Amino acid sequence: MNKIKIGDLVIVLAGKSRGKQGKVRKINADNNQVVIEGVNLVKKAKKATQTDQQPGFIEIEAPLHISNVSHYSVVKQKQSRVGIKLVDGKKVRFLKACNTIV
Repeated sequence: MNKIKIGDLVIVLAGKSRGKQGKVRKINADNNQVVIEGVNLVKKAKKATQTDQQPGFIEIEAPLHISNVSHYSVVKQKQSRVGIKLVDGKKVRFLKACNTIV
């Protein structure tokens, strides 16, 4: 079971974007990859089209492997693992560092 969901605040643990934080924008469960907004930006060449005549480069967010990210605790200002507990008969995710419900 993947404990990272769309909209979660995460921090990058490895790679060129190490230490950066952002919200999860997209998850690819087949390849175990996540796209985080504002993190792991790469330049991509853009062709000229009929509506936009100027070619150039655009920056897009490239996916990261899910093992290279962890949840981020705003209260403790550090990474945190996630646990699952029952609250009012429902399973909820919580951050183990500060015991807040995600």
